[in-house]
Amino acid sequence: MTLRLGDTAPDFEQDSSQGKIKFHEWAGDSWVVLFSHPADFTPVCTTELGLTAKLKPEFDKRNVKALALSVDAAESHKQWIKDIEETQNTVVGFPIVADTDKKVADLYDMIHPNQSGTATVRSLFIIDPKKTIRLIITYPLSTGRNFDEVLRVLDALQLTDGYTVATPGNWKDGDDVIIPLTVKDEEVIKQKYPKGYKAARPYLRLTPQPNK
Repeated sequence: MTLRLGDTAPDFEQDSSQGKIKFHEWAGDSWVVLFSHPADFTPVCTTELGLTAKLKPEFDKRNVKALALSVDAAESHKQWIKDIEETQNTVVGFPIVADTDKKVADLYDMIHPNQSGTATVRSLFIIDPKKTIRLIITYPLSTGRNFDEVLRVLDALQLTDGYTVATPGNWKDGDDVIIPLTVKDEEVIKQKYPKGYKAARPYLRLTPQPNK
């Protein structure tokens, strides 16, 4: 199954390290970072789940729940969590889906045969409270993810949902933002962007971040 931005995230019911999860019900009104890893007791994955655990305060600020997944069993997840917590000096407070029958991996196209016929690649989805897929990133098995980038995109998505702006390349929370080309009327611009703007070109108008 091929998922695209704007699609509704498929619902599923599956076992996890914290018991049975009905995905849409579990997600509730939160944003979700759903990410797969190739296997338990592997080095790159151990660091990634440790980083995710340490980001809990940042995720909480943004109303985000983390949900990991691999095709290993729940009991394996529980044993591996002990290693993650000991080696990464953190507490894994989020569930790890036990996708032993690959049901979720198939729904989200997480198995790429040219990488592995059985292990999930490093897929990551950001899903909003309406269960809409807002970001899809896929990393190869050998490359750990950049979780600072995940936070950055969450900030950008939540900002652009609340205000009529876009974010430039390498934007971080607090930087100037872009007035979209769809906003043309100067009176509207004065109302929407009371801090003013600078135009390097007629199509490139930068304004201070509106909620700062």
